[in-house]
Amino acid sequence: MFTGLVETVGKVVSIENRGGESRMNFASASIGLSDAQLGDSIAINGTCLTVVSKTDVQFAADVSLETLSCTTLGGLKPGSHVNLERALLPTTRLGGHMVSGHVDGVAQVASIKLQGKSIIIVFEVPPALSKYVAAKGSVCVDGVSLTTNVVNESGFEVNIIPHTQQQTIIGEYQRGTQVNIEVDVVARYLERLLQGGSIKPTSNISRELLASKGFVD
Repeated sequence: MFTGLVETVGKVVSIENRGGESRMNFASASIGLSDAQLGDSIAINGTCLTVVSKTDVQFAADVSLETLSCTTLGGLKPGSHVNLERALLPTTRLGGHMVSGHVDGVAQVASIKLQGKSIIIVFEVPPALSKYVAAKGSVCVDGVSLTTNVVNESGFEVNIIPHTQQQTIIGEYQRGTQVNIEVDVVARYLERLLQGGSIKPTSNISRELLASKGFVD
């Protein structure tokens, strides 16, 4: 599990093709790899990967064909910048929200505009994911925990403060940039509970439906 609070920005050192899958090497002098163990989890742009080899400043991770097809990692190249976060500890302050590192899909930057020293970014989200995003709720974009300001059928809008622009790759975004999206895990489990074996995933959630399942009086 992760918090969505990016620890540092790293860089892709090399990518080795392994029969359609990839072994990627990442470098970061500031993430603190000295105490990392083989098998540990590190989120790269919000995608949970397993450390298979490491030094104090670099680590390698294998990326499956499934992960390459469902995330933006397949578009990385040597020199690409990436958001990095180590898995949380029981003593970690949960300043963001609970993030699994299991990417739900890929969204796209629709627009970027300045608002004071912040930037307002609108993301276009696949229809299958937009229903899980709620106004003032949490969403994970490339491993960054963000709060949504506005939500509509096609996507959502977020406000990015200067600190987040400087400490993550969000400051590099342009119109058309593709990003990894992980919706709030609570929304996914709620839908599954509401299905109850008979309710189709496309069913509309109403107060009556929630009441029938015991979620409201």
